[in-house]
Amino acid sequence: MRLLDTLPKIKATPMHAEIKQCVPQEAELWPYLESHSGNKASTEGDNLEQTVQRSVSRHKWRWPKKPICFIGDPHADAEAFIASLVASGCVIRTGAGTCEFRLTKQGRDTVFVIGGDCLDKGPSNLELLRALRHLMKQSRRVKLLAGNHDVRLLMGIRTLALKPHPTTEHLFVRMGDKVLPLLKEIQQHYLNGKASLKGIPDEDECRRRLFPSDNWFEAFPVAAAHYMGEAAIERELKRMRKKVDSFEEACTHEGLSLREVYAIAQTCRALFLKKKGEFAWFYREMQLAYRKGSFLFVHAGLDDRISETLEHKSVKHLNRAFKKQVRHDLFRFYFGPLANTMRTKYRAADLPLTEQGVERVNRAGIHAVVHGHINRTQGQRLAIKKGLLHIESDVTLDRNSRHKEGLTGYGVGLTLIKPERYVIGISNDYPKAKVFRPESCL
Repeated sequence: MRLLDTLPKIKATPMHAEIKQCVPQEAELWPYLESHSGNKASTEGDNLEQTVQRSVSRHKWRWPKKPICFIGDPHADAEAFIASLVASGCVIRTGAGTCEFRLTKQGRDTVFVIGGDCLDKGPSNLELLRALRHLMKQSRRVKLLAGNHDVRLLMGIRTLALKPHPTTEHLFVRMGDKVLPLLKEIQQHYLNGKASLKGIPDEDECRRRLFPSDNWFEAFPVAAAHYMGEAAIERELKRMRKKVDSFEEACTHEGLSLREVYAIAQTCRALFLKKKGEFAWFYREMQLAYRKGSFLFVHAGLDDRISETLEHKSVKHLNRAFKKQVRHDLFRFYFGPLANTMRTKYRAADLPLTEQGVERVNRAGIHAVVHGHINRTQGQRLAIKKGLLHIESDVTLDRNSRHKEGLTGYGVGLTLIKPERYVIGISNDYPKAKVFRPESCL
């Protein structure tokens, strides 16, 4: 097989000329350099080859019967998202509009896994959501994973309808100033009339409903003691002191009064949580994890408790638990192992994944975790985390993150899992497509 044959074909039309120019037209075997692969010895003493060899000592790699296209962390950049779909060979643009694209023959046979963090950063949350919905209407094979940015909004707007309690009443302000661009976007599209604040309480009452109560800092450690250790509780208190002190000022800086913020939050609830809301499908379709063959797709990573569930139960069990907890027990969800799956960076503060946990995952037949959450600036990266192979696939798509990283324009990138037994990483920030064949490690 020639490496060039692994690349998806982009139909040559004027609409696609820019995309074809910016994505690699040649392929190479995945380089085991630090920027592309965590090939140096891990803390467990294994390099990449040894990790793959150990994982297959119990089970052979199982590959999906249909190609899988993973796009991670689009972060409200619809152009980057659509360009990545086009670069996969699965989509053809039919016009310049957000929803002017259709599936190719290849696209109709492909499973699309959207790796979470569709919201925040920008430039347009609403356009990204509409582009995603258009894809979902065309294909039944779209799997939407939960990202920490997405669930943060869900928790913040859901808590406003709950009876105040120390474990949840801080969750709106906990979103911090990162949510304000989205709130302003909602305001501009849905609340620009003179009657937009009709029925909204005065500023003091809105502050009371949005912010945690005066005694929250004393009540929270008691209420959280059963779920969190002292160090974790102290970190949460420290984080909230900063956000309580800065949130209203950040709103003012964005030109938003607390009355406007509260009105926007109620509109968000109607759009995202009401049965007939325009974006009600977003959280309804969302799942925590997806598995096919030896590949597990999540937003961030694993810990020992999730590994135990994967060995003894199933991914379906995880997804059912996710749906139940975000609906009925927000606090237990956000500070437990389910949310760790979309938040972990394997720091000391995160729930741990140990050697025993990795063994459970391998016994379950999972050899690789495909995820986003950690943005990379030279395309996808293979990494050994706690002795488990991870395919890092957040390739910095949105233009605001790219600006901060010193990158130009919007990103184009995707990770393909091919039934022909290889993984291919495509990014406009690396001159060649990276091809990983696990058999090359054996």
